[in-house]
Amino acid sequence: MNIPRTSFPRVVIIGGGFAGVALAKKLSKQEVQVVLLDKNNYHTFQPLLYQVSTGGLEPDSIAYPIRKILKDFPNFHFRLANVEEINTVENKVLTDIGELKFDYLVVASGAETNYFGNSEVEKNSMAMKTIPESLNLRSLILENFEEALLTSDLHERNALMNFVIVGGGPTGVELAGALAEIKKGILPKDYPDLDTRLAQIHIIQSSDCILKGMSAKASEKAEDFLEKLGVNVWKNVRVTNYDGKIVTTNTDLTFETATLVWAAGVKGATIKGLNAGDFIYRGDRLLVNEFNQVKGFKNIYAIGDIACMVTEEFPNGLPMMAQPAIQQGKQLGENMVRLIENKPLKPFEYHDKGAMATIGRNKAVVDLPKFKFQGVFAWYVWMFVHLFFLIGFRNRMVVFINWVYNYIRFDREARLIIRPFKKKLKS
Repeated sequence: MNIPRTSFPRVVIIGGGFAGVALAKKLSKQEVQVVLLDKNNYHTFQPLLYQVSTGGLEPDSIAYPIRKILKDFPNFHFRLANVEEINTVENKVLTDIGELKFDYLVVASGAETNYFGNSEVEKNSMAMKTIPESLNLRSLILENFEEALLTSDLHERNALMNFVIVGGGPTGVELAGALAEIKKGILPKDYPDLDTRLAQIHIIQSSDCILKGMSAKASEKAEDFLEKLGVNVWKNVRVTNYDGKIVTTNTDLTFETATLVWAAGVKGATIKGLNAGDFIYRGDRLLVNEFNQVKGFKNIYAIGDIACMVTEEFPNGLPMMAQPAIQQGKQLGENMVRLIENKPLKPFEYHDKGAMATIGRNKAVVDLPKFKFQGVFAWYVWMFVHLFFLIGFRNRMVVFINWVYNYIRFDREARLIIRPFKKKLKS
């Protein structure tokens, strides 16, 4: 990999998400050599992926070059690589561009979509965990309306204009709200020769409430917002199959759709060599102690979504969200300095800063530790927080200008089919 040799300890970080970037920045000016490996050369602000999927933003608004984030820091190296295996005996990582030895390894590989073993759903549905997946979804949505213009088959037309979202978490709720606003404000202008009123948006949740991790008030208000936007909310319904045309459930409900978006769950993106059953916890996450050390290792750590830190408050591990990842990255950076200086490590303490979700124009729900509110003010808070955590002044300005323009004009300029996409269905 042409990484220069140094007398400093080498810390290899796998993953340039919230956790990996936070750790690299914390170690940036310390006497360690930091090598960050990622299959993409950019950091993705995942909370806004749904806006790329629905034409509200272009992908470069929510992506930022990893090299640029850490360009001024000495002893930092980035390599574009796909990590294939971790050799814990020889302390090295094996990638598609070569091998690299480490003194300390930090796995921050994040999460991937969890289909819960349903291969048919995995093959025929759409995911939204990466920028390429979001662009695929955007193309498919727009292509479906183009096809709906051409068909004289009423059932086929309805299926092309119907959308089923599986999963009532923040991702599913925000996507449903965005699609509902497109149906209301954009489709009638773009497709005047289609009766877009027939377009249906369904959100399916297996439990008895949406936004399950938030307060009961937030869940209730979010459902109310969605229903007022014309979204059909189905609770206590579980999807059992999707063949590319028909969605079947554990009830007598079926849905005819050409687009099923799977937002029903995530699991840790494990890597060969660190996937043995004795330290993999629920959801394919690596079991770590209070110092983020992977069970059974002193020099291998895991942070972010891939790490499962069990606490009294979170018996199934900390939530797979940005805040725990950022906090763990910063804390581990401090602990690594203490480790090198032979000082005792400080246990990680998660400070819950709350949760939020937007359901469209002037509609959001916010749960803070001491305050819970919904509506227009919550929507402004949601926007401010997301702008604040975006990396880069340009990204913040572009997103802000887009949001202002979209708000004033009730429009989404990025509804472009840049690269055509068609899901390959089983024959």
